[in-house]
Amino acid sequence: MTDKNEKIIALLGQPNSGKSTLFNALTGLKQHVGNWPGKTVEKKEGTFTYNGNKYLVADLPGTYSLSANSDEEIITRDYIASGKADVVCILADSSQLQRSLYMLADYAGIKVPAFLILNMSDVASEQGKIINAEAISEKLGIPVILFSAQDTKNYSGFYKAMEDAIQKQRLLNFSSLEEKYKKIPAYEKIKSIAPDNAIPGYSSSWLAAKAIEGDQPVLEKIKGNLSADKAKELQSLSAVEKGVLLTGECKFEWIDQILDGALVSEKQSRKLGKFDRLITHRFFGKPVVVLTVLFGLIASFIPALPFMIVGMLIGNLNGPIGSALASVNCPPFIVGIITDVLIRSIGFILQMLGFVFGVTLVFGLLEEVGVMARISYVFDNTMSKLGLQGKSVMPFLVSFGCTMGGAAGTRVIDNWGQKVLTIALAWAVPCGAAWAIVPMLSSIFFGAWAPLLIVVILLVMLFHMWLTAKVFGRSLVKKEDRYGMIMELPPYHKPKWGALLRYVLGRTRDTFFRVLKVILLVAFVFWLLSYSGSGLMENSILYKVGKVIEPFTKIFGMSWQLFMAFIASSLGKEGAVGVLGTIFSGNGAIGMGTVMGETVISNVNELLVANVSKPEALAFIFAITFNMPCIVALAATYQETHSAKWTAIIALYYTIVALLLAGVAYRVGLLIL
Repeated sequence: MTDKNEKIIALLGQPNSGKSTLFNALTGLKQHVGNWPGKTVEKKEGTFTYNGNKYLVADLPGTYSLSANSDEEIITRDYIASGKADVVCILADSSQLQRSLYMLADYAGIKVPAFLILNMSDVASEQGKIINAEAISEKLGIPVILFSAQDTKNYSGFYKAMEDAIQKQRLLNFSSLEEKYKKIPAYEKIKSIAPDNAIPGYSSSWLAAKAIEGDQPVLEKIKGNLSADKAKELQSLSAVEKGVLLTGECKFEWIDQILDGALVSEKQSRKLGKFDRLITHRFFGKPVVVLTVLFGLIASFIPALPFMIVGMLIGNLNGPIGSALASVNCPPFIVGIITDVLIRSIGFILQMLGFVFGVTLVFGLLEEVGVMARISYVFDNTMSKLGLQGKSVMPFLVSFGCTMGGAAGTRVIDNWGQKVLTIALAWAVPCGAAWAIVPMLSSIFFGAWAPLLIVVILLVMLFHMWLTAKVFGRSLVKKEDRYGMIMELPPYHKPKWGALLRYVLGRTRDTFFRVLKVILLVAFVFWLLSYSGSGLMENSILYKVGKVIEPFTKIFGMSWQLFMAFIASSLGKEGAVGVLGTIFSGNGAIGMGTVMGETVISNVNELLVANVSKPEALAFIFAITFNMPCIVALAATYQETHSAKWTAIIALYYTIVALLLAGVAYRVGLLIL
């Protein structure tokens, strides 16, 4: 519940205008993310205190306008119309003002106090652009400041403009825009019909412009306040051919008028640099992108290393702590919980957390300096065939190393449906852990034919991604949203390390707490099922349950032992072989050390060959390759989607598809092996 004395600031701007940077700098760790009620669109809110006053910041979805073309745009303007915001902070990119001020033009006519932030002013300065913010402010009637959201030491101008807009209730002066609208024949007639309060907070001028654009939600609300005759007249008047084009021309003319005398460019347009020419090359562009992402993936291990070392050290404490507990006659059951579950789990989480930190840092840096926009540009056309945008290619490539990193990489995707679909497809990409296990199993059972099996797996991966796009595409990405991006290569930026590190550390912290609860619970359940006082597997609950369900598991070509290893691969692919070795040897419980692949039976190869037929091995390989990647990827998926429903749907879908592929592989194996 919002404090009555708390002022609410709504951040409004186009994608990549710097809203997220400003939001993170203002709120720090005092923020929460979810979905808007009834909508699968990300909702971010946070708080900060200034001069003894508390402020709530609502980071509205990034949109290019305030039309009703998407859920993001509808949510944004409905929030403004609700009257919740005390002031709207409109952000524009100083380095490309003519385009980014379109949002301001679309806001004109809304009766909510506002102030304008000309963000990335440092980049504009490097381009040789001189911007007179005072001249723009005089024309607009609202506070306007040159600003760099990444420079957190110089926020005094922001706070001053914010307080000025709130205290003096500064409304945007759009009279000159109205004069331009009057050139549209139907405008004045529609304005005279449209009541000023049809949508609270919106002037009849704004309503008339949207009616001319054919904005159906606006038209319906206006009609609801009119008599039948007037509503019919409005419908007739609003049927303007190319209405969006006509109002758009007026808005851009108004923007040019606002910038006239206030924007001077001393330098000529810069030509493409060497890297841009290479990355946008018709033939070499895509290979350069792939190499760039792979290099970023490898570089992620450098900042991840300290976390991994600490995780390994903590994990290795299980021996000394176990011995110390045994020496004071602590029950073996309790010792097992503390050492095999608690200590091993924390060690495992810290090692995985290192990669979260590394990937988020490296790819956050690539996004900040402008490389990510170029990667998106190169693959935009290709990704659009799947209903996605160019930004989706990076999560796919990163998933070859770690699916969790791929899921985290979707944070740059503005459209929620495209973000979830990207994650769903990225799960089909076998991660680094799978590539460590699958070739080994293939070699054990199929020898020289192993490379052929790897090729088949890659082909199945592509088919899986195509099928998944078909299954989920219609639900997640509406037909009208199946577009790429507005393609424009932004200028390169100097990274602001402070803002970047604050974001990365906050992200890493959130991941830790989300993953900790899940892994501890699942690891404890698995350990408990496989534990027996005698130390023999045949006396465990896991063994008894396995024998009962074996008629079911055989349908998919797996014995109960293989099926249990398949379930364990949901925790981490590394542990599938270790779990099999433990089960087939008949000794010991399955702790996190086994699941992490640290505890492996010395003669595991002989045990596998002696207990698993080639058709069963083929089924098992396909099952673990296309099963849910790991428990950390599951947690990362929930963290990015903020939807327990869709996280569960994707996990269930992959489990079912993995079993079906295993069943098909088993029957093919019976025919050819």
